[in-house]
Amino acid sequence: MMISRWLDTRTTGWTVLIRLLVGGVVFFPEGLQKLLFPAILGAGRFVKIGIPWPEVMGPFVGVVETVCGLLIVLGLLTRFAAIPLIIVMIVALVSTKLPLMLGHDVWIFHVPSGARYGFWGMAHEARTDLCMLLGALFLLITGGGRWSVDGWLCRRRPTSLTTIPSSLRE
Repeated sequence: MMISRWLDTRTTGWTVLIRLLVGGVVFFPEGLQKLLFPAILGAGRFVKIGIPWPEVMGPFVGVVETVCGLLIVLGLLTRFAAIPLIIVMIVALVSTKLPLMLGHDVWIFHVPSGARYGFWGMAHEARTDLCMLLGALFLLITGGGRWSVDGWLCRRRPTSLTTIPSSLRE
C-alpha cells in the first residue's frame, strides 16, 4: 500500500528531538503567531516583504505552519507534513534572504531598510530558516522515527508474510 511507504520509519526514537525542534519550537508557535498577530507577523509582514495577496497568504501560511507543525510534533503523517513546510522555507529564503544578500529588491520581494546586506548579513538572518529547511528535509527522508504516531501505526500493521498462513507461503 502506498500510504504505508510514506508512514514507514525505521530511524531511532530520538528523531523526536528533531520533530520537537522543527514542529514544536518553530513552526507551530510561528504559525499561531501569524494568526494571532496578523499586523506584525502575518498579512502585515507579508505586505512589507512583497508577498502577493497578503490578506489571503498570511492566514493560509499561518494555518499551514500550525497544522503541519503539530503533525510533526506528533509524528503523524510526518513526511506529508514536511513537504508544505519545505515549500514555506524556500519561499521565505527567496523572498526575505535573497534581497538581503543582494542588497536590493528581487522581483516582487522588497529588501528591508536598515539591514546588513551581503552574504554575511544574509547568513546571519537565514540561520533559523536554513535549520528549519534542513530539519524538514531530514524528516521527509527519514519519517517520524520510532517514537512517533507513524512508527506506532507501522508496528501495528501486520507484515504481508504474517498475514499469509504458513502453509501457503511456499
